[in-house]
Amino acid sequence: MAVVTITKDNFKQEVLESSVPVLVDFWAAWCGPCKMVGPIIDEIAAENSDFKVAKINVDDQPELAGQFGVMSIPTICVFKDGQLVKKEVGVRPKEALLAMMK
Repeated sequence: MAVVTITKDNFKQEVLESSVPVLVDFWAAWCGPCKMVGPIIDEIAAENSDFKVAKINVDDQPELAGQFGVMSIPTICVFKDGQLVKKEVGVRPKEALLAMMK
């Protein structure tokens, strides 16, 4: 499954109303650690079809970043049944990100 780009316009439909859990990467183009996590996020999306993988650019979507208290990036969140259930800040290895989905 491809990574879904989230905006305030599609957040409700793609994340809150998703029928499967959603791994969301809050990131920015200028963020060095985000550039390290980005390929891992893409890899996870390509390898997994039982959950959705999405990215939110905090520069383009400051309202969403603020709504979920994102103060540092990368911040990785897991949403299930429309609820934020897990939140981790900073670079995480692939195994740790996959473990968040369990």
